[in-house]
Amino acid sequence: MPGGTGSAPCGRREGQRVEADELLVLVAGGDQKAFEELYGLVAGPVYGLVKRVVRDPAQSEEVSQEVLLELWRSAARFDPGRGSALSWVLTLAHRRAVDRVRSARAAGEREVREARRSHSPAFDQVSEEVEAGLERESVRRCLGRLTDLQRQSVTLAYYDGLTYREVAEQLSLPLGTVKTRMRDGLTRLRACLGGVA
Repeated sequence: MPGGTGSAPCGRREGQRVEADELLVLVAGGDQKAFEELYGLVAGPVYGLVKRVVRDPAQSEEVSQEVLLELWRSAARFDPGRGSALSWVLTLAHRRAVDRVRSARAAGEREVREARRSHSPAFDQVSEEVEAGLERESVRRCLGRLTDLQRQSVTLAYYDGLTYREVAEQLSLPLGTVKTRMRDGLTRLRACLGGVA
């Protein structure tokens, strides 16, 4: 990055200020030669400010180049009545540097969140397995309280997926009997699982 203004006496700094203001007005009109001169005046202070905010030299150089490019593109927005060219340029530099730091911080936070999300299960697997085991045990216990015919009917229908007619054929019983046993068995099972019986 080109060097700054050095330690010139105050009168020289004032002259640079006026010179920078005039150069920026010329740059707004598209004068490339004026931009080269302005670049030489402000590149050092821009880099110094950006480096104090961003800290990383490579990123500071990159941000400084972005600022100087923005300076060329937006020189027409400079209003000499609101302050000096150098103040305006340094304000651009500071904003751009702060944006870079915020962007880097946000990216880091997103990476941390994503890493946490990818390492933690979507649900508590242990809790789910324990709960399912307890449910199976409760169903087994409650099935044991049914009569043999009720238990056979419910098991064939719900665990083997048979229809009432298929259950009746399997058990060699009339369909009406199977329906009655199923209804009674399901009522008892529901009561047992609900803690009523």
